[in-house]
Amino acid sequence: MGIFKKPREAPAQPIQIRNGQRHPFGVFDSYVPLSGGEIRLYRAIREAVPVVDAAIMKVIRLAGGLSVACTDKRAEEELSLFLRTVDVGRGQRGIHAFLDAYLDSMITCGRAVGEIVPRGNADIAALICGNVADVQIKEGATPLDFKLCGYDESGVLRQLPYQSLLLFTPYNPEADAPYGVSMLRSMPFLADILLKIYHCIGVNWERAGNVRFAVTYKPQGDVLDRAYAKERAQQIASEWSAAMQAGKSGAVRDFVAVGDVDVRVIGADGQILDSEVPVRQILEQLIARTGIPPFMLGLNWSSTERMSAQQVDLMTSELTAIRRSLTPVIERICSLWLAMHGYACGFQVNWDSINLQDDVEEARAELYRAQAEKIYREEGKTKA
Repeated sequence: MGIFKKPREAPAQPIQIRNGQRHPFGVFDSYVPLSGGEIRLYRAIREAVPVVDAAIMKVIRLAGGLSVACTDKRAEEELSLFLRTVDVGRGQRGIHAFLDAYLDSMITCGRAVGEIVPRGNADIAALICGNVADVQIKEGATPLDFKLCGYDESGVLRQLPYQSLLLFTPYNPEADAPYGVSMLRSMPFLADILLKIYHCIGVNWERAGNVRFAVTYKPQGDVLDRAYAKERAQQIASEWSAAMQAGKSGAVRDFVAVGDVDVRVIGADGQILDSEVPVRQILEQLIARTGIPPFMLGLNWSSTERMSAQQVDLMTSELTAIRRSLTPVIERICSLWLAMHGYACGFQVNWDSINLQDDVEEARAELYRAQAEKIYREEGKTKA
């Protein structure tokens, strides 16, 4: 009996964004490459400087969650369920997982590319965050006319067929860079200096911890001593090397020499430079670009709590600007889902409130307000 068989779901449409490493050419007329070399540089900065990587992860986490309110309550419930359970690839689900990867690409690479993968014309199967290095832009006659292009199975760069299903968001676009610039654009020079300082610190401490010795033999004035200077120097070197090798295995072996023999530590007179001031100056510049207050990264540079409160206010404005860039992406996804399911109701994206203030200070302020209101009420009753 085939009457009660469960209808088969339509397969998801193949993903358009593919890897283009096999294509040997990178320059075409009217194509704007999205700087794959710079993207690798920015990824390397995040890997080499942990405080920069931590600051970007803080920005992504502080962007917060969201909810969608619809005029139709049934549509709102179904849309909320979709946003919580939509497949975003790589074992993750939910719109928040998609936005985390999308915002990470937007901040690091200067732009983000995503794709809505439909299941026929009835539902959205998945939301995929693509690699911006696999996509190029083909500009038209006006800034409003641009198309995203990718590589097909044969490695040829072609215009992607379903532009309405692609998501593209630039980060802080400028006149010279209309398709966005990375937050890390101004960091390579300072990051290079910082890594040189840390490399030198490592070399110096390796020298201080793994001591090298200079053994000097000075012949005396007699003729016999000068005649056998070479043989005695070789013998001293052999005995010294044997004593050092015995020390590596845990054995104690003395070194005995006859004559004028001087043993000194190489580089013992050289002092290790103080790196606190230059490292802090560089970190101040790097962290200032991210907009994260230093105390949120464990750096106690603020002298007063008032300065920290001002930094929190600035951070709130930065997060609000990032949310304004992500809101159109969410609206496109929600409007397409509502249209596929036959809903014509309006909707609104509501972000969670940003609260970076100290809970203890807020609780103390509430206590003071309650005590003041109590005093006012008691004084009012007394006067009455």
